[in-house]
Amino acid sequence: MSASQQRIAFITGANRGIGLETAKKLGEQGIKVIIGARDTAKGQQAVTELKAAGVDAEYLHYDAALANSPQAVAEAMESRFGKLDILINNAGILKEELIGQNNTLTVDQSTLKTTFEANFFAVIALTQALLPLLQRSPAARIVNLSSILGSQTLHSTPNSPIDVAKGLAYNTSKTALNMFTIHLAHALKDSHIKVNSAHPGWVKTELGGENAPMEISDSWKTSVRLATLDDNGPTGGYFHENDVLPW
Repeated sequence: MSASQQRIAFITGANRGIGLETAKKLGEQGIKVIIGARDTAKGQQAVTELKAAGVDAEYLHYDAALANSPQAVAEAMESRFGKLDILINNAGILKEELIGQNNTLTVDQSTLKTTFEANFFAVIALTQALLPLLQRSPAARIVNLSSILGSQTLHSTPNSPIDVAKGLAYNTSKTALNMFTIHLAHALKDSHIKVNSAHPGWVKTELGGENAPMEISDSWKTSVRLATLDDNGPTGGYFHENDVLPW
């Protein structure tokens, strides 16, 4: 396969956890994975681990907190590859306790703004910067790592599985991200680009905590499925593995 034919994936926050596991599984399909991370040492360590597993991987510095990072990534991708086939907006933060509380009356502005900057505004900025490269791919895919906690339907349903997790900043940032998915898919509906929101599951990561029921080794399934959809696959949807989630 020539360099121009090989699919290229950029995954943010891919130096550990769900992002790293996703990179491994995409790499097993012959996709070149570009690890986006703010910590260079950790990003390079992830690349070393991936290469040891036979994955074609590179590191590219990306920091959601830096306003110039999306453009720097776009310029580097343009210079190295001239296109992008898969964008997985995996990076995200959680600054609240979620289970067994509703912090709507007490959450502070700093928590709200910091969470939205990372989980929503940074995702839009990066996606917009990389769209010209995605438009050069014959079948580009954008995956936004959301959460079931962004479901307004389930939050407004008494005794639903997520009724006990009302962390306002995190949940609303994921609801907003879902709306971005819907709007972006609509804007690109006549193109070859598919856009979907993914709930990976409640995973034993630094964000998910030790009580989460899903192991990291199983956390890649939704992201990889949506990143490798064929031409008949959905766009503008909200999924966990093969299940459609309610908005």
